[in-house]
Amino acid sequence: MGRRVGLAGLAAVFAVLALAGCGANSGTSSGAADMAAPAPAEKPGVAKEKQEAAGEAQQAGTSAQQNRQLVRTATVELRAVDVTDVLSKVKGLVIEQGGYSAQENSQLRNATVTLLVPGDRLDAVLESIGGLEGVEVNRRELRTEDVTEQVVDIEVRIANQRASVERVRGLLERAATTSEITDIEAELTKRQSELESLQRRYETLKGQVAMSTLTVTISRQGTPPVVEEENDFLDAFAGGWKALLEAFSWLMVVLGAVLPFAVVLGLPAFGYLWWRRRRRSEAAPAVAPAVTPSGTP
Repeated sequence: MGRRVGLAGLAAVFAVLALAGCGANSGTSSGAADMAAPAPAEKPGVAKEKQEAAGEAQQAGTSAQQNRQLVRTATVELRAVDVTDVLSKVKGLVIEQGGYSAQENSQLRNATVTLLVPGDRLDAVLESIGGLEGVEVNRRELRTEDVTEQVVDIEVRIANQRASVERVRGLLERAATTSEITDIEAELTKRQSELESLQRRYETLKGQVAMSTLTVTISRQGTPPVVEEENDFLDAFAGGWKALLEAFSWLMVVLGAVLPFAVVLGLPAFGYLWWRRRRRSEAAPAVAPAVTPSGTP
């Protein structure tokens, strides 16, 4: 009897220990499972879109840096002994680089020429001009304007305007009444005009980017020789005679300007004075002076 009770007690103790061990094992395994559980992964489509967007942004940034739209203008002032020769050489250098002369004003002692040079060859042209023999560079100025944003903006506006024109054309094809056709045609004409204006602005801007403007001014070296004036009698007489002729010429001009007024106003005045004098002379004999006889007491 006592032996059975002891076996039952031992069985109860083993059962409690077994339950405690299972609980500990389950808690440990669940905690490890929680720690080892991976984070929720993104959907494949979303990850791919993010990668493509990042690649496009990087490519666009690289392309924008490589394709900057720059408007460049340069001014160079030169001094040389032979202005005509240097002018010819400058134009030859520009023509060799694919440019041309747009405007030229040449004289014996100075010359100014406006040249259009391909934008990517402007630096080479400036270096060649500075290396010409017998030429002194007084001033060199280079200005650069970045118009990339303007070009991109106009390109976007042109694309939108073209789409707008196409939509209006679609409406015109579906128009049923005369009034609808008239209104749609007027709107189509307006939008086409705006599109053409944008295209002209775009072409002008691209032309300024493609061809840089170079203005070259050339002046002759040295000062002009001073001519000494001879102050002798003949020179003085010639100067006086010239002054007399000029004074007489001005006098004749003044006389010619006054003569019409003298004729128009002087003849009536002269006629009036002559008539008045004659009238006085006719009236004088009619009035005899009173004579007192001499010797009257």
